[in-house]
Amino acid sequence: MATAPRPRTSTREPEELGRRLAAWLDARLPGAKVTNVSVPGSNGMSSETLLFDIEHPDTPLRACALRLAADPAAYTVFPTYDMPRQHRVMSLVAEHTDVPVPRVQWLEEDPGPLGAPFFVMARAEGRVPPDVMPYTYEGNWLHAATDAERAVLQEASISLLARLHDQFPAKEAEFLLPEGAGSPLRRHVDAQRAYYSWVVEGLAPSPLIERAFARLEELWPQDEGPTVLNWGDARIGNVIYDGFTPAAVLDWEMAAYAPREVDLGWSVYLHRFFQDLTVSFGQPGLPDFLRREDLERRYAELTGHTPRNMEFHTLYAALRHGIVMLRIAYRQAHFGEVEIPENPDSLILHHASLAAMVQGTYW
Repeated sequence: MATAPRPRTSTREPEELGRRLAAWLDARLPGAKVTNVSVPGSNGMSSETLLFDIEHPDTPLRACALRLAADPAAYTVFPTYDMPRQHRVMSLVAEHTDVPVPRVQWLEEDPGPLGAPFFVMARAEGRVPPDVMPYTYEGNWLHAATDAERAVLQEASISLLARLHDQFPAKEAEFLLPEGAGSPLRRHVDAQRAYYSWVVEGLAPSPLIERAFARLEELWPQDEGPTVLNWGDARIGNVIYDGFTPAAVLDWEMAAYAPREVDLGWSVYLHRFFQDLTVSFGQPGLPDFLRREDLERRYAELTGHTPRNMEFHTLYAALRHGIVMLRIAYRQAHFGEVEIPENPDSLILHHASLAAMVQGTYW
């Protein structure tokens, strides 16, 4: 589905990580054995996951997953990886909601043992809608499911977001508020501006992304709405499903204190990103799945909160995703996998849909 090679996701050696992990664990559980160490094929570029088993009589954990901050020498996707923050968010979500997050265990803030901070959590079994090739493309379990089965998954997935927003006490999420002035939404957008500035430092900026930021100001909501804990990377590709029911909600590194619609807009747009990509390659995709109008309607029914200003929030999601895509493309160039074109906007895979949103012609 793409002419460029798939970006590398790690510069680390799994075997070496396994040896160092065993040494670290032995200091906490003398005599413990680390077995079946593996790196999942879906490992991301923003952080890395290591799967392993523990053999020891004094730990309730057997099947484990380790979340390791990105290698700081590997042209990271984000400028910082705050593992204590993620550990805290997951612990609080487990404490205050019935959203199924993996039980977190050890947190290691010292980068010495594995080269970067990490935490260990219980491993959930199940299946994840794939990103490569995306679940909207033929040849995967979700695409092969029936309409009724996908409807069950859609209902369960939007319910996750509704329950998180409703059940989590908002005040407990205030520690996620970025520094700066203004409302939570203003600070969230300002943090994305700072991230964009970091991405293009010393490199060609993106005129499209800068137009998108300007368009956001024109669409800025008069009423920003209530602020809640946001999952951050709210999409079905970050959920492990048991059949079509969520078994574990993953990837909390983008968690935020922001309006409900920041999460909902991300959920809507990230599916559209995959759907648009699939259609551009001549396949129908899943046009009746995770539609914006259905997600907004069902979210309102579940929460009593009618989503507002969704053109702003879907544009904001596409803009944020565009900044990440630009960073990944510059990372590929750093490793010699692609060449930087004259127009940096073409590095953003969804530049056409982002441009249409800026022009107000996408929806």
